[in-house]
Amino acid sequence: MASVRPYLAALLALFAFSMVTPPPPSAAAANVPITTCRSFCGNLTVDYPFALHAGCGHAGFRDLLFCINGALMLHLPSGSYRVLDIDYAYRGLTLHDPAMSDCRALDRSRAGRGNGFVVEPWRAPYLAPDPDNVFLLLGCRATSPLFQGFPDRHLPCRNVSGMGCGDYYDCPAWEDYGGRRPSGAAYGASVPPECCAVSWDAIRAVNVSRLECEGYSSAYSLAPVRAASGPRGWAYGIRVSWALPEANRGFCGACRATGGVCGHDVDGDSHGDLCLCGDWNSTSNCDSSADAALSNAATAAPRAIAALCWAVLASGFSIM
Repeated sequence: MASVRPYLAALLALFAFSMVTPPPPSAAAANVPITTCRSFCGNLTVDYPFALHAGCGHAGFRDLLFCINGALMLHLPSGSYRVLDIDYAYRGLTLHDPAMSDCRALDRSRAGRGNGFVVEPWRAPYLAPDPDNVFLLLGCRATSPLFQGFPDRHLPCRNVSGMGCGDYYDCPAWEDYGGRRPSGAAYGASVPPECCAVSWDAIRAVNVSRLECEGYSSAYSLAPVRAASGPRGWAYGIRVSWALPEANRGFCGACRATGGVCGHDVDGDSHGDLCLCGDWNSTSNCDSSADAALSNAATAAPRAIAALCWAVLASGFSIM
């Protein structure tokens, strides 16, 4: 009977290892617990599509927001901005740049103070300043790209949502800066205006140093009614809108409806959508039987190892 022992041990070992089926990457365990995806920073809620943790939120907004000493900051190639508000209903972010001028004070230098607002090309489909946001570029040189190609007309300079340099010149900041307010009179190609108001769509990148300007201001309008107090009543800051691909909206809705949290793959190059379902991820939703089966396979390894140990013990002590 002793000769049976090796064959029985081999048979039990084969059965144990047959239970070990490594899951594909899409069904691997979640990188972070789903309870950490909805976060808070100061008095602001950080929820989908934004996130403070890797793997949470939409991939288009990864490595974008950071909580620093209770302040929510947004990082872009052009600099860091304080997030004042996140409007999830209207898909808007309100940002503040400490190097930005307003109606009370002008922040200008020949080297350029602050660097405007620049978004990475791959992130541009997801994030852009609102169409009702005006950028007021200050002290730009005659050689600035703003004025090349149409030096007599200065076509990029225009009012945006009723806000422009003509009104901005009425701010007390101009008197404090140079002792006088620009008249806004006609100017030639060799004498650029002190202020040039542009929309984001007109230039697609507000890079103050590249545009050869000394500084900038930014204001936005949330209503079609002009502020009765003129530029003193403007909302100063950068209003940014965000968008998601249409296909993603259906995916995220299905994920949430089945108790999951919307996230993305942090291991692959595609950064594809993932539904975080506790201790496993799904490429569809948490009710997906295929993904559930794969997740069960992910937990089979410990059981198989235990079975193998019992097989060895049984072959050694039960067969005489």
